[in-house]
Amino acid sequence: MRRVLSGLIAVMMPCAAADLQRAIDALLEASPVARASVGIHVLDLKTGAALYSRNADRLYLPASNMKLFTGALALERLGPDYLFTTRLVRAPSGDLILVGGGDPSLSGRAYPYQKDAPAANALRAIEDLADQAIAAGVQRVDGDIVGDDQFYPWAPYPPSWTEDDMIGEDGAPVSALTVNDNVTSLSIHPAAEAGELAVITFDPAIEYYAVDNRVLTVAGSREARIRLSRVPGSRQLIVWGSIPLAGPVVRETVAVDDPALFAACALYDALLRRGVAIRGRPVARHRASFDDPWPVEGDVIAARTSPPLVDILQVIEKVSQNLHAELMLREVARVTRGAGTRESGLEEMGFWMAKIGIKADEWRAEDGSGLSRNDQVSPKAVTRMLSYMAASKNGPAWLSLLPVGGEDGTLSRRLCCASDGRDAKQVRAKTGSLTRAVTLSGYADSKTRGRLAFSILVNNFSASQAEVRAWVDKIAMTLID
Repeated sequence: MRRVLSGLIAVMMPCAAADLQRAIDALLEASPVARASVGIHVLDLKTGAALYSRNADRLYLPASNMKLFTGALALERLGPDYLFTTRLVRAPSGDLILVGGGDPSLSGRAYPYQKDAPAANALRAIEDLADQAIAAGVQRVDGDIVGDDQFYPWAPYPPSWTEDDMIGEDGAPVSALTVNDNVTSLSIHPAAEAGELAVITFDPAIEYYAVDNRVLTVAGSREARIRLSRVPGSRQLIVWGSIPLAGPVVRETVAVDDPALFAACALYDALLRRGVAIRGRPVARHRASFDDPWPVEGDVIAARTSPPLVDILQVIEKVSQNLHAELMLREVARVTRGAGTRESGLEEMGFWMAKIGIKADEWRAEDGSGLSRNDQVSPKAVTRMLSYMAASKNGPAWLSLLPVGGEDGTLSRRLCCASDGRDAKQVRAKTGSLTRAVTLSGYADSKTRGRLAFSILVNNFSASQAEVRAWVDKIAMTLID
């Protein structure tokens, strides 16, 4: 009887693989990506066999699928319980120095990740440090409030990030002193009467950017048309356009150009509100990659420790946070190579990828987030990494990082619509999206094969992104049958 069952399983497994091939091929023939560049690789994690392969050795723009490699590297090199520390130092010079330690979590985010968590005070970490300073007896500061991000050299923008990237939250500058994801939000309110300039407020409400407001309130029911730009070499924003008199408030998110200075301004404001007399002003302290850091001497009067690394990585993968991924790359470099630079991080990534069997010609990268248009990776390299991480001692932590189909993160509204009654939660995967790239890679729990690793990378399509995403989702859902 046992031999009969074994024989049946041996016959059924190739049949199941053939059915999968036919199903994906059928989707390809009727797809909106007929002229696109498509790479797909599906791997059986039990046997290591490739169940489907299409252009799996070619290189594709991965978009945010690059975060899979960065997150895996950080988890393996630093461990799930790794912590970051931010310090407040009272220097003999009279300065009060906020010393960044690479912590991405100085914000109002909830840790661990919570779906639909309500927004909290964006500056609560700064407020806590200010409270600690008061408890330590700080009543006056005879020097400056210094934002110090020398922990990593000041190199805020990786290559091939565009000017449009850099003004918004996707391309917020990388700094070892990061507060509120290095962004500020503008709320644009219509004025009381048509013909008047709109009212603009900031959140967090600290003085950082000066605004040249050219937004006119207009009568009628037309949609708001708002544009903004940052004046090069200054902390001035130009905001122009129109907003309807009876229309809703318009919100725009803008990256701050100097995160260390922004953090110093936030602390300066928090201390003033607590009655501290400050003789100096907010200033930033950076260092170039070829400079040694200035020594930070004095008494540590306040400190904040981050949540565990696994909670930070969960935010990176679930909501696809670019800045946090870049910080992870630099922290891995600092710990393993003694230099918290993008270049050293990519060298360590290359060393690790070679160790797990990914060849040098199967990938290239210029950043850790996938925002660079010069990143490339093959579908086979992605599934090789996914296979390795599934078997790692950090495997359970790793799996918890990924968005769940139809449930949370960037997959909260995906896969469920393509499921035809199938359980979208059987897919855990990382999304990716750029102008010419739609990607999805992760795991699918197959009814016939168990857990599969898969990578679907689509580049250079002419259809809409929505059409391509829907098609990619159908392939992912096919894997669970």
